[in-house]
Amino acid sequence: MKIATYNVNGINGRLPVLLQWLKEAAPDIVCLQELKAPQERFPLKEINAAGYQAIWHGQKSWNGVAILSKNMEITEVQRSLPGDPEDLQSRYIEAIIDQMVICCLYLPNGNPYPGPKFDYKLSWIKRLKRRAHQLITMELPAILIGDFNIIPEPADVYKPERWENDALYRTEVRKAFKELQKKGWLDSIRTLYPEEKIYTFWDYLYKAYDRNAGMRLDHILLSPYLSPGLESGGVDVHVRGWEKSSDHAPVWIQLKK
Repeated sequence: MKIATYNVNGINGRLPVLLQWLKEAAPDIVCLQELKAPQERFPLKEINAAGYQAIWHGQKSWNGVAILSKNMEITEVQRSLPGDPEDLQSRYIEAIIDQMVICCLYLPNGNPYPGPKFDYKLSWIKRLKRRAHQLITMELPAILIGDFNIIPEPADVYKPERWENDALYRTEVRKAFKELQKKGWLDSIRTLYPEEKIYTFWDYLYKAYDRNAGMRLDHILLSPYLSPGLESGGVDVHVRGWEKSSDHAPVWIQLKK
């Protein structure tokens, strides 16, 4: 089973890119972030025509998450991260597909640091850790997947010394990522490629993609009940080079089921 995540950075503006990639890569399950579209503007007709059913939580202008499934039923669990009923940002959607809990997330960026946006990021991470702990405790086959807006290690960013006071690389968020791993969540891509330089995001500025001056922000974390089935995975780096593409590239894994 092939499972992927892709921050599309505007699903309607980049719909041709998304559809081209879906046809080429043929993932079974796809988690999308940063739809940048209200609920009624989700391109369901085109997604269905590509062979996928979908659930989504849109939001005008920013945010927005979705889960797509090919040939498998989607049962929605919740469309917000528990713990703060006043949080109206569309950053989390959870579903059950083929007896797996799929937690699609778009973790807050947090910049500028310091400030209220960084404080919101830390509070969001605390809520995510609570939900992650529940899934581990319940011994469920689960995946935390999406744009984490966290650079876990120096090897995950071009010139890490430039990022020490950025919300993506701050000690607090990197520590939280490591704590998830200590609780049993497997960083699938880094596990498959322990020594390689792997990026999932390249800024539009300064020819970052051409210079491979990127960072690894998009992650697929597996619970202990799925991690033994990890077979392969990677980043579809070439998609970032397509015309009018997102500044992120799709990330995928193959699970033995």
